[in-house]
Amino acid sequence: MDTTQLLKGVLDLAVLAVVEGEDAYGYDIVRRLRDGGLSEVGDASVYGTLRRLYSAGALTSYVVPSESGPHRKYYGITPAGRSQLKQQADDWLAFSTTVTSILEGAVA
Repeated sequence: MDTTQLLKGVLDLAVLAVVEGEDAYGYDIVRRLRDGGLSEVGDASVYGTLRRLYSAGALTSYVVPSESGPHRKYYGITPAGRSQLKQQADDWLAFSTTVTSILEGAVA
């Protein structure tokens, strides 16, 4: 199954969930998503999502100097982002429960 379209629909939710646990820089967020099972997530998709969530006020950002390379831009979740995460998580749980029920009925 091509999960590209599914991923587009839940990438905001996944990024907010990852950042909610601990502030992170862009590539660290990509790594956490991949380690969490979203192995097909693309760097460009995540960076675009970070910019969009930041512009919408769901994320804050700050720069941390690095002694071993370029400075890193870290992202943290804002109160608006926490509200968005809660709403999208509730929506996802309701939606996935509905689809699971349909699938279980079709397989039975």
